[in-house]
Amino acid sequence: MTAAVAVASVLASESAPRGVVAGVVTDAGRDIAAGGLADLAGTTMTPETAFDIASVSKVAVTTTAILRLVSGGELSFDDPVDRFLTGTACAPGTTVRHLLQHRAGLWEWQPLYLDREHVGDPAAAADAIPLRYSLDEGRHYSDLGFMLLGRIIAAVTGQALDAAVRDLVTAPLGLERTGYGPVSRPVASSAVGDRAERRMVATGQPYPILTTVRDFTWRDDEIAGVVNDGNCFHALGGISGHAGLFSTADDLLTLGAALAAPERHPELWDPDAVAELFRDGPDTGQALGWRSDTVAVSGRPTRMVWHPGFTGCALGLVPGTGTAAVLLTTRLLAPEPAPTEALWRTALPALLDAADSDDDDQNPLRDNEGTRTP
Repeated sequence: MTAAVAVASVLASESAPRGVVAGVVTDAGRDIAAGGLADLAGTTMTPETAFDIASVSKVAVTTTAILRLVSGGELSFDDPVDRFLTGTACAPGTTVRHLLQHRAGLWEWQPLYLDREHVGDPAAAADAIPLRYSLDEGRHYSDLGFMLLGRIIAAVTGQALDAAVRDLVTAPLGLERTGYGPVSRPVASSAVGDRAERRMVATGQPYPILTTVRDFTWRDDEIAGVVNDGNCFHALGGISGHAGLFSTADDLLTLGAALAAPERHPELWDPDAVAELFRDGPDTGQALGWRSDTVAVSGRPTRMVWHPGFTGCALGLVPGTGTAAVLLTTRLLAPEPAPTEALWRTALPALLDAADSDDDDQNPLRDNEGTRTP
């Protein structure tokens, strides 16, 4: 089974996206396939099409940049946030680890672009939002937490976040098609306007909206080449720790393979730090930045770390094997979009079985019977 089978499976699924790119990389090589359309105008999807990867940005560059800084001794996972930033909403004692594990107690999401008191200062707008939960109360997935991590990276490096990401992640790995927008074609469209966030603000679902401001000039046109995420686009200039990145299947597989075999890149990161990054914390299924799951590879349980993005993208890797998989879709262009996780699970059997079927008797996937760590 191949990446082409994964693409066909997703395109045949219920509420299928208009277009799909899927790929897998192992020590035996990489396989990438594309199918369907990249936009509403009927542009053919290709393996070289770039995508707005939304929250996959959280692991692809933000978590990876933190890993590089930890490996270089410039910070530790247990450093307090106030070592780098003052005046945030974080409770005393909040650490980088808390932010990576989504246990800092911050709100999941708020529309910073509706803040009329801190116009032009999104950091101040975010810092003015009080905590929703107590520190370490539990896992509450938070965009605001990863915005803070982006600011920490900038503070440690003394660079703007996009420059820091380039120096720490994309340039060392040769990821030439990975970076913040705007980007030129070939690029997939991510959505038609700000429909999702407009609905969130109007309904207060899934999160109550703290501001009473509702007057805003929303985007209505097809979005391509600029970030879909409203906070990133309207408030943060397209650059943030939680979203904003564009990439291709080839680049994401290169990144995933490097993280899945850290000993091959001693110039980039400490394998012990990578192992700590991928280890689940207090919440099963949540490592540092990355989520974790047990997936079937030819019927055998295999531990994978992964992360989805709202636009229909996902990246996953099998630690210690050099194996990574990627799925990029235009899910929000479907009449009734399927959840990213559903599309990911549709594609995975073909991608991972393809990895397992490589003609290599020493394929490490065949001996990796890991389960979720507590």
